[in-house]
Amino acid sequence: MKRVCILGYGSGNVRSVLNLIASIEGNVVISHDAGEIKRASHIVLPGVGAFASTMRKMRETLPMDGLEQAALVEKKPFLGICVGMQVMATRGVEFGEHAGLGWVPGTVEHLKADNLPLPHVGWNNVTCRRSSPLLAGFENGADFYFVHSFAFHVDPQEHVVATTEYGNEFCSVVQRENLFGVQFHPEKSQRAGLRLMKNFLSLS
Repeated sequence: MKRVCILGYGSGNVRSVLNLIASIEGNVVISHDAGEIKRASHIVLPGVGAFASTMRKMRETLPMDGLEQAALVEKKPFLGICVGMQVMATRGVEFGEHAGLGWVPGTVEHLKADNLPLPHVGWNNVTCRRSSPLLAGFENGADFYFVHSFAFHVDPQEHVVATTEYGNEFCSVVQRENLFGVQFHPEKSQRAGLRLMKNFLSLS
């Protein structure tokens, strides 16, 4: 039986994520309770804002040992959204250098957009670079909605699932085993976002 826990730590877009998931799977909660994380079959980390403040709020609010047990030991499907993906990195350099969760090796750095305006806001194409169950049905690419000024430089590249062009190419989807991250906002991406979330919830 599916039970989705959206990690509640003060992220601004959590209700939109809840509405999206609830349209697919009714057994979903927003929580920072260790028991809810333990009972969950799927875990979602939404994110809006800066890398450092997100990490600080997470460490202040979430049971980090229990979260690591669920994601890294029990290997429950985990999805990080926008900054929720970025904090999966080893470190971020937004407003100084800060440690991330270190679940996917790499660094979050300022988006190299050449002369294009930042933040990168709006619809853009996501191009698959390797197969992933998260992107089933998107093999020919799809448009998703972005809002960000920083990008995840993944190293090694084997964890990069999809990329997007905005001045330069950047990583827009990562996967390391059961850990998934998307730079865009599925909850703002209409049909494409709904389909992607269905893919995530189908994982076991």
